[in-house]
Amino acid sequence: MSEALRILTRRLTPEARLPTRGTPQAAGWDIYAAEAARLAPGQRAAIGTGLAFALPAGWELQLRPRSGLAARFGVTLLNSPGTIDADFRGEVRVLMINHGEADFEVRVGDRIAQAVVAQHATLSWELCEALPESARGEGGFGHTGR
Repeated sequence: MSEALRILTRRLTPEARLPTRGTPQAAGWDIYAAEAARLAPGQRAAIGTGLAFALPAGWELQLRPRSGLAARFGVTLLNSPGTIDADFRGEVRVLMINHGEADFEVRVGDRIAQAVVAQHATLSWELCEALPESARGEGGFGHTGR
């Protein structure tokens, strides 16, 4: 088994909690609110986590919705997955929206998102006159059936 990836983490507020996992094999790490907010139906807000990270080069942190909040309350994340780049050093904020029918209360310490840390490729874009053929070709949305 390889050594765990180390993410340098700075606590910006006393309320900030380090990410945690619900189970040892969970891909997502729970992200906690470091500030309170009330979201009316249709309202969105950027909720502070009180944390800043230094990810290794070639890695990103993806912020994703928590399925329980979406299923029970209709609360999810905008711009999902949101990407935190390796060179960003500011506070990570979670852009939440309430698609539910009732106000949603965010309390300090609530799990508001999950983070997945993923490696990404370094690449270059190359213009060409034609692309190689493929089985799908230019077939768009719904091209392969229902």
